[in-house]
Amino acid sequence: MITRQLGSAGLRVSAIGLGCMGMSGVYGPAEELESIATIREALDTGINLLDTGDYYGMGHNELLIREALRGRDRNGVVISVKFGALRGPDNAFIGIDGRPVAVRNFLAYSLRRLGTDYIDVYRLGRVDPQVPIEETVGAIAEMISAGYVRHVGLSEAGAETVRRAHAIHPVADLQIEYSLLSRGIEAEILPTCRLLGVGVTAYGVLSRGLLGGAWSSGRPASAGDMRAHMPRFRGENLERNLALVDALRTIAKTKGVTVAQIAIAWVLARGENIVPLMGTTRRDRLAEAVGALELELSEDDLAAIERAVPPGAAAGGRYDERQMAMLDSERSRAT
Repeated sequence: MITRQLGSAGLRVSAIGLGCMGMSGVYGPAEELESIATIREALDTGINLLDTGDYYGMGHNELLIREALRGRDRNGVVISVKFGALRGPDNAFIGIDGRPVAVRNFLAYSLRRLGTDYIDVYRLGRVDPQVPIEETVGAIAEMISAGYVRHVGLSEAGAETVRRAHAIHPVADLQIEYSLLSRGIEAEILPTCRLLGVGVTAYGVLSRGLLGGAWSSGRPASAGDMRAHMPRFRGENLERNLALVDALRTIAKTKGVTVAQIAIAWVLARGENIVPLMGTTRRDRLAEAVGALELELSEDDLAAIERAVPPGAAAGGRYDERQMAMLDSERSRAT
């Protein structure tokens, strides 16, 4: 498996990581045994980066990973954990907590659920506007000194927040949405990361299935599927976005690959400091994603992709207005 480096501290990971969020019901029911088999197959394939959050399924995702890693060499796996989201018993999001005392508390529970002595990359899931990022990162740095964490990560942080965090402790990577349909990081955030030597782990590479090539206008979201509330999957927005997918499909056919592989290869081609996170619950889709590593896009290919899906072509925001307002990365762009 090809590897890439995240951050200046030398953390090397597989060129594609496995995002495990979907294995805990955010896109509807997921088959647990198949999810575990998918994690194990990813590791067997050479994917060593597993991304999770302590609030995915309110601990379910971490327990799932623990089961999948049973009998495996822990040192051969890079576990990335997001923390800080607060939820009610009905699974409603009720806030974010980036206080230093919360860092230590969340970490203690994650270590127990994962069945490990340390977490490779630890990051606040959303920047807490009530707590200076210096305090949150400083607390993670203390956990690094104590041996419980290996690297600091960030999630959905704006350029200025990345700079402030990196001044306290070297940041391995910024996890943020980046795809052909979500290119907001290109103006300031991505250049800042490159300047500082901060890696980018890109989630939403397939725009939650839109760029997977199988979504259709008549496909209903299943019970519990968060996409039912996302603007890009609604009405005319969906129709316009599917037209972009059709344009990509034409390019994919000429290359003898799938739309998903084109979308993944495009992100891989955006820079050596970028590692796409593939969110899947099935082994067949995992194999498709890994196949994208063999796809080389020429300058002509890249130009054709840009014509098919130019920057800003996506219809609808990547989250609803309430969720967008929570993103430091979006607040920074608006100011």
